[in-house]
Amino acid sequence: MVLQTVSAWLLKADPVLDDALGLLRAWAWTIVAVAVVGLIVRVQASAADKPKRYTVPLPKLPEETRYLDPTSIKAPGSSAIQCYAPATGQFLGLVNPSTPAAIDRAVAAAKAAQAVWASSTTLKDRKRVLRSLLQHVLDHQKDICRIACLDSGKLPLDAALGEVLVVAERIQWTLKHGEAALQPSSRPTNVLLMPHKRNSVVYEPLGVVAALVSWNYPFHNLLAPMVSSIFAGDAIVVKASEQTAWSAQYFTALMRGALVAHGYDPGLVQTVVCWPEVASHLTQHPDIEHITFIGSQAVAKHVAKAAAEALTPVCAELGGKDPFIVLDSASKRLPSIAATMLRGTFQSSGQNCIGIERVIATPGVYSRLLELVEDKVKALRLGFQDGEDGEEKYDVGAMISDANFGRLERLIADAVKQGARLLAGGSRYAHPRFPHGHYFTPTLLVDVTPAMAIAQEECFGPILCIMPAAANTAEAVLAVANAASFGLGASVFGDDNAADVAAVVRGVKAGMVAINDFATYYAVQLPFGGVGGSGYGRFAGREGLQSLCNAKSVCADRFGRIGVRTSLPPVVQYPVRSQQGGWSFVKGLVRFGYGLSWSDKVQGLLELIRNA
Repeated sequence: MVLQTVSAWLLKADPVLDDALGLLRAWAWTIVAVAVVGLIVRVQASAADKPKRYTVPLPKLPEETRYLDPTSIKAPGSSAIQCYAPATGQFLGLVNPSTPAAIDRAVAAAKAAQAVWASSTTLKDRKRVLRSLLQHVLDHQKDICRIACLDSGKLPLDAALGEVLVVAERIQWTLKHGEAALQPSSRPTNVLLMPHKRNSVVYEPLGVVAALVSWNYPFHNLLAPMVSSIFAGDAIVVKASEQTAWSAQYFTALMRGALVAHGYDPGLVQTVVCWPEVASHLTQHPDIEHITFIGSQAVAKHVAKAAAEALTPVCAELGGKDPFIVLDSASKRLPSIAATMLRGTFQSSGQNCIGIERVIATPGVYSRLLELVEDKVKALRLGFQDGEDGEEKYDVGAMISDANFGRLERLIADAVKQGARLLAGGSRYAHPRFPHGHYFTPTLLVDVTPAMAIAQEECFGPILCIMPAAANTAEAVLAVANAASFGLGASVFGDDNAADVAAVVRGVKAGMVAINDFATYYAVQLPFGGVGGSGYGRFAGREGLQSLCNAKSVCADRFGRIGVRTSLPPVVQYPVRSQQGGWSFVKGLVRFGYGLSWSDKVQGLLELIRNA
């Protein structure tokens, strides 16, 4: 009976079931269609995001190998820049320096490209370009290192660490975090006086920016500002150093190749190389909206003066005299710390703005540190390897030129006269295999005091200075660390939980500090820059990226669509009906909006009402 009843009901409900099943099938097909479309979109997006590979021809060397004697970037009887390998003296070629007219053309081309780039690309478009650049860097590490080594004198390991790794980090950070850094940010409002306002800051491209970069990292210093600038929507003109003019066009071509691979104008990035007397034409150019300068204090003053003519903002990174502080509580890790000391001091022959210039050790670890490093410094081997031969017998490469050798020798000699002990090196080195190269012996100078000139001037060479602190206290350490006028980076080693570590980190005069490590703030793209004699402004990280933008403040009506807007009360409108009444009204407004107690606010509100 029950079965018959159910069967009868199903027969009667058949049309209803047909309708329901039809709707179910339609819904299922809709889901399938949406899924397929979504898959297609994801596949297309994935294909669009896939790096595009491209080729860039390597710079050509002269057919005939010859060595300059004497070595100089100035060619006799010519205005051309004479390029040579500082490790060997090998002639690399001639580069015509940019004239003021050539700089004008470079800026004009960048400006035209930037107008299109800023208006027609999204942050995702720019990420695609950078992703292709990163792929190219990964695929061509050997070529990049070889060319950087040839033009600067460093060894392949130094180039891998200081050129390729840090450029890859800058690109990867920008890909992962750059978009978030440039998103509009919401800002609070005054809930009593301006509750109807919605506030934000938006980041817009500046236009054409410039970077004047140093020679010590010819690949990194050129590419890093390009990466940040084009991601911010700017065009960039980079003035490369005349010391590394040979590699500049090749490294620029790597960035341009990524732009071309995605169909964009390579004129967005420009590189000029000029003699110092022409550089001011770029720094005071009216179409340059921002300048990043990396170099010496003396040159920075000229750059800032020229930029001031056009009211162009400058970010200046002027080197350092970075302290490497070792406290007694780090005594159990001294072998590891000593290894870090050697790498931080002799990387790229000491030609590092954040290189270790002063090791400051407390009494409990001072002698042990000397023992750990003395023999190793004496054993360091000078030479050059461009990556082509199989020899691996060198530790420290050449310096960019011999122009600084006399000053370094004088600083060392003066320190010894004042009581410092020279345990290794101390002078230039005539290399038997590379007689035309610029080599300075790895130097270990100990018992250095703050009164010595070598503790005050940036060496920028392969010199390890070790200074004693009078006691294992933050006060004693900071008295030595803060004696120099520079303030770029610093390292502090000690027990992570020790109060003296925290006190030293708080008290050290620096723009960046690594705790129980060296220079890692750069490897994680924290904002880079210093204080005091080390300059001002920051590049890298969120702050550096935002500094290449116009941070535009926008204040809008939160409920404007329904007519809630600011209106001037009659008492403050022109013509003013009563100065006394208007003044009393504003006084009440201030008391209501900013009074520190509720009674203040109530009294202010009453005064507002009385004088409205």
